[in-house]
Amino acid sequence: MTQKAPGKAKREGINLLQLTQLFPDEAAATKWFEACVWGKDGRYCPDCGSTDTKPCTHAEMPYRCSDCKKYFSVKKATVMRGSPIPLLKWLYAIYLDATSLKGVASMKLHRDLGVTQKTAWHMQQRIREAFADQGPPVLMEGPVEVDETYVGGKARNMHAAKRKQLTGRGGVDKTAVVAAKDRATKRVAARVVDRPDQPTLQGFVVKHADWQATIYTDSASAYKGLPNHEAVSHSSGEYVRGEAGTQGVESWFSMLKRAHKGTFHKLSPKHLQRYVNEFAGRHNIRELDTLHQMAYIARRLVGKRLSYAALIAE
Repeated sequence: MTQKAPGKAKREGINLLQLTQLFPDEAAATKWFEACVWGKDGRYCPDCGSTDTKPCTHAEMPYRCSDCKKYFSVKKATVMRGSPIPLLKWLYAIYLDATSLKGVASMKLHRDLGVTQKTAWHMQQRIREAFADQGPPVLMEGPVEVDETYVGGKARNMHAAKRKQLTGRGGVDKTAVVAAKDRATKRVAARVVDRPDQPTLQGFVVKHADWQATIYTDSASAYKGLPNHEAVSHSSGEYVRGEAGTQGVESWFSMLKRAHKGTFHKLSPKHLQRYVNEFAGRHNIRELDTLHQMAYIARRLVGKRLSYAALIAE
């Protein structure tokens, strides 16, 4: 009797050897990106939208628009705009991001791709832009599990001088993240919040859940007053009561926290939303085959911009 492979065995994965065979050089990577970005409608100018374009002999911009007379490449309309990094390295970075459930450390990416750590970190942050929200959210029909968690270092691991600066217990001095998971579709939505108070948390629920959906939360007072709401009391040792419970969304939180401790080690509040977007987005496309996951990410790089100056700005 053959044993089932672990994980999502029904998905069609792709290993590194297969990846090198599919994309052996820059030309293959360029062809793939052009197919993802421009789709079946074909090449168009990212400046004026014209489809009247022609190949040219420009060293970096292989196409020229006959209408606006500007030169362009497939990078120009995407978050890769202005990047000197070859598309083959961008493709491998997307592959590693799509196939690493706990994320990829920039130090590993810099060694794997042969770029500096600074460049690897900037590449990763730009790839994470693919998972940023686009347009109005698709309302969850439920049942919907909602919970919040806190991301930050443990006080016992801090230097004594740093511990003295802490202003409270528990989630104080950490960053709050609220998330919702639709039991029907398994889809997750998550957001970093300044204050996990009633207007913020209930506003998040209203934005992401259908008004008729059943909402399951813990017994936090911030959720009181929500329609179709049922809570379990974690403080009393109650984690499941009938259908009520938040194990699904807590499982997603555990993946984010294992990545925090085991892969990234530190997630600053300034950049935390991108990491949250990445983990929610990768969770939501986990049923796709690997190449389809990569194509999804590549398509969503279109229309985005994240310069290094903007990334490190206060």
